[in-house]
Order: sequence, then C-alpha cells, then structure tokens
Amino acid sequence: MQKNVEKMTINYSPNFNIKKRDKKKIKYLIYHYTGMKNDKLAIKKLTSIDSNVSCHYYITSSGKIIQMVPDLYIAWHAGKSNWGNEKSLNYKSLGIEISNPGHKHGYRKFSYKQIKSLIMISKFCIKKYKINKRNILGHSDIAPLRKIDPGEKFPWKFLSKNKIGIWHNINPKTLRPLRGKKHHLNLNKFIIYLKKFGYRMEYSNLKELRKIIKIFQMRFRPELIDGKLDSECFKIAKYLNNLR
Repeated sequence: MQKNVEKMTINYSPNFNIKKRDKKKIKYLIYHYTGMKNDKLAIKKLTSIDSNVSCHYYITSSGKIIQMVPDLYIAWHAGKSNWGNEKSLNYKSLGIEISNPGHKHGYRKFSYKQIKSLIMISKFCIKKYKINKRNILGHSDIAPLRKIDPGEKFPWKFLSKNKIGIWHNINPKTLRPLRGKKHHLNLNKFIIYLKKFGYRMEYSNLKELRKIIKIFQMRFRPELIDGKLDSECFKIAKYLNNLR
C-alpha cells in the first residue's frame, strides 16, 4: 500500500494555511464529492487561488489519486463545521474529494476504481495518524444544514466492512418492517442520540430539523430519505449511541 500511495500524482493547490500543524492534530478524515461536471473543472477550482477551496487528496473519475495539499498543512475543505465539541474541522482533519457530478449535475454511484483508491488512501491515513473510526465522516455530517455530500450513494456500509468508518450491524430483516412506522417514538430521545453520536443539533425550525434527519438517513438509511423520523431511524440511532 505504501508503494501505491507513493505513486500518486501531485498537483498542489495554493489554498492552505502556511503554518504547519503537529501530526497529532490530525484526528478526522472527511469525505466530499466534487459536485462538478468533470475532473477538469473540479481540479481547476481546487487549484485556483480565487476559489478558496482545496483538499488533501483528490480521486479522479478513473480512480487516480492526486495530492493537492500535504497532510501537515491545513486545507480549506470543511468550511464552517462542527462535530461533537469540535469546531472548524479544517484544523484537525484531512479532506478527500471524490470526483462525482453531485446532485445538481446527475449524481451517480462511485465507481469500483474510485472506491478501491479511497480504501487505499483512507487506510494509509488511518494507520499513519491513528484516526478513530468514529472520526471518519462525510461533509454533510459536519455541516448538515449546508452540505449533502458525499450523498446517499456513498458506500458507507461497504467501507465499514473494510474497517473504515462506522455502520450498524442490525439485521435488515429486523429493520425493514420498521420503515415508515411511527409507534411510540420519542423525538427528544432521537435528537439526544444524534447529538451524542456527534451531530450538532442546532436548528431553528422544523424544516432545519428535517434537513438534519435527511443527512442522517443519507448515511445510515439511504433506502428512504424523507426527513421524517420513523422506527427504523430511531433503532439505528439508538444502536449507534451504544457503540463504543
């Protein structure tokens, strides 16, 4: 794996903090999709001094890995973000952008080659910086009212089987009958579960709360994304809350 990582292309972005950070500061791995029509446009944006955005690693549509900002420099990929008690995740994370047109330009499944490269670079980073599996997140997790990437087609379950990130192990046969059911649900307890897991549950109206629930569903129950709490979502949230 080390040899494969060393073979990646370098195309540095000017969008990073000049001051280096300590290796121990890197605690999170954040996944994004580009939301751009093709690699050319995405790379142009990520390397343009006028865009104010960048990432540490970029995975092209063909699965090639490009390093854009060295790990010990802070790339500008997370923006205004929160997870648990942490704010401004840029300072403590590595950002990985994966080429995908996103929801505005024909959102599609990530290719086998892309996921293979993602697993390789993720495992490399996890081992090098001792990143906890609970700290492997999507952009939408840390900014649920602003972002929806990497979206419902991102293979969180598959990644967890490769020891990357968190997934629940509840039997699908147990979960499926609970979908759409709303008996004996406690919304306040559900909100507490999500907050304990890490989501910043700050919202000012029902519309914003539903946005957060949609983000949760995109990641952990992508079969139905309606922003409504049901027994299936509640059971998954309770399970995640008990994970250690």
